[in-house]
Amino acid sequence: MNGLCFWLNGKELCYDGSAGDRLLDVLRDKYDLKSVKCGCKEGECGACAVLIDGVLMNACCVAMGAVEGHEVLTVEGYRETERFKVLSKAFADLSAVQCGFCIPGMVLAAEALLRVKPHPTEEEVRRALSGNICRCTGYNAIVNAVLNAAKEGDGLW
Repeated sequence: MNGLCFWLNGKELCYDGSAGDRLLDVLRDKYDLKSVKCGCKEGECGACAVLIDGVLMNACCVAMGAVEGHEVLTVEGYRETERFKVLSKAFADLSAVQCGFCIPGMVLAAEALLRVKPHPTEEEVRRALSGNICRCTGYNAIVNAVLNAAKEGDGLW
């Protein structure tokens, strides 16, 4: 395979563009992954959050050369997991989704937290989500959804 090879949502791919291309643009434009939103383009809003080797990163601040040989996970790939189902149900049950723009980034931030801290405190959840801006001010419902998912999904993380 030629190009920059990496894993995207469980599939090995090789990107033949420039190593300097932004991961955000490649995910949206080449791979049609629209859960990765273009918000601020400066790493401030979390709308483009993805997991790279399990670590939450803003795709607008990552060059394609930096993902070579690594695993990139977007909501499109994550939604196939049992953990997503628990988080999704908690978000729905607690009305944590308003306009939905921030939700993919919030969900991946929650996953990143729950991977390392399966039983977080409210303060830990708020800190983990602090890099994600919600334009609808739905923070309380989102925090409660993450706390509920941690409880309901006990043993998954």
